[in-house]
Amino acid sequence: MLDAALKTQLQAYLTKVTRPVEIVASLDDGDTSRQMRELLREVVSLSAHLTLTEKNEGATRTPSFQITRPGADIGIRFAAIPLGHEFTSLVLALLQVGGHPPKVSEETQEQIRNLDGEFNFVTYISLSCQNCPEVVQSLNLMALLNPKIRHETVDGSLFQDEVTRLQIMAVPTILLNGKEFGQGRMELEEILAKVDAGAATRAAAKIDARDAFDVLVVGGGPAGAAAAIYAARKGIRTGVVTERFGGQVLDTLAIENFISVKETEGPRLAAALEEHVKQYNVDIMSLQRAEALVPGELIEIKLASGASLKSKTVILSTGARWRDMNVPGETEYRTKGVTYCPHCDGPLFKGKKVAVIGGGNSGVEAAIDLAGVVSHVTLLEFDSKLRADAVLVKKLESLPNVKIIVSAQTTEVNGDGQKVVGLTYKDRVSGEVHQLELAGIFVQIGLLPNTGWLKGTIELSTRGEIIVDDHGRTSVPGVFAAGDVTTTPFKQIIIAMGEGAKASLSAFDHLIRN
Repeated sequence: MLDAALKTQLQAYLTKVTRPVEIVASLDDGDTSRQMRELLREVVSLSAHLTLTEKNEGATRTPSFQITRPGADIGIRFAAIPLGHEFTSLVLALLQVGGHPPKVSEETQEQIRNLDGEFNFVTYISLSCQNCPEVVQSLNLMALLNPKIRHETVDGSLFQDEVTRLQIMAVPTILLNGKEFGQGRMELEEILAKVDAGAATRAAAKIDARDAFDVLVVGGGPAGAAAAIYAARKGIRTGVVTERFGGQVLDTLAIENFISVKETEGPRLAAALEEHVKQYNVDIMSLQRAEALVPGELIEIKLASGASLKSKTVILSTGARWRDMNVPGETEYRTKGVTYCPHCDGPLFKGKKVAVIGGGNSGVEAAIDLAGVVSHVTLLEFDSKLRADAVLVKKLESLPNVKIIVSAQTTEVNGDGQKVVGLTYKDRVSGEVHQLELAGIFVQIGLLPNTGWLKGTIELSTRGEIIVDDHGRTSVPGVFAAGDVTTTPFKQIIIAMGEGAKASLSAFDHLIRN
């Protein structure tokens, strides 16, 4: 199942395994078990430290396999054939069980070891989900370090009956002891904060005790990362406070217009951004949401955790979020059929009817991707014509299982109390109301700036964007802004990075002159 290049690469990684690793597989005579057996045999052939045993006792799901050590019972299990985005999760599990040290601080490792209680995690994923590996790898590490923690990764496409019974319509979905624990991308620190009651309080106390910064960047996306690097290179005290490093880039699959890099993926670029920032003396404070900005000689940023930070200058780079339809039923059925990530959640709707809302590039690309997975796609566009690039529209129109409806205003998401069963839309020309029977609705209608917390403090445009001049200055002295949150046109990664660098240089100039 592995091509020659991938085998060579994996074999090189497996030289870092220094302790015996046992893969215990629960398999039957089905095609999926045959594929899993083939993959595992290829993997163990690449290292003398790896062995494969078939044993059907103790497994909740078949096919599946556990990664452990001889004589031990480490709670890492895959009910999946971990290729695609999850191949890295498989490799890391093998390396870490095999003695290779994880790249997390000793303080974090000790926090995991000290967790008390029984924690049985199950994560439902799809192999096309770019956000799932972060969750899988974090929970696998926790299961490795603490024997009271167990984690099983389940590919929803292999266990469709289970996914249907549990009504899982978005990935990653995490269950803890049989109850929903979380959905969407979660970093290790975020998971720990939810299971360790005192973690958030301790983190807030540490943040509160910090001295004032010269430059404080609020937001960890491309603009924020560039701003932090440019500030730190000036040798001034620099901090970054963010909910999640990488921002919206983490939810982006293919990136093919980042100059000098022919193609990459959002999570990979986000990891590279964070790694680059960490090369400098930058104080990164993650899992923190800004709630208020208080102007003054030292500008104060108040956080939702109760902590606050002060700085001589501030750079706002809080980015944007998916725009909602704002119709009845949307909030009620979010993650129960209403979703915003076709790459992540598309496989969960295999063989079903879905709709895509939005006829721009994002919407048309989503419809094209989904058409290869689902039985039928209906694309609804509010305008009288699609707004996507001509090459994308031509491709969409060539697909036999796609219907395009323009001048369509979605008015309601219909459900049965537990999941989406359809939607209602109005023909904006005739005024007629129509209903579609659907299992899923993928919303792709643009972005909204994350500026709700700044209203009344910073001058905003009618669209809610921070108004900036050609130096990135806002209406408040000492406060600058960059990226998708601002009035700067064309929301692109490369533009956000340039604007972040410019705002940082402007902040440095402000410090010199004041």
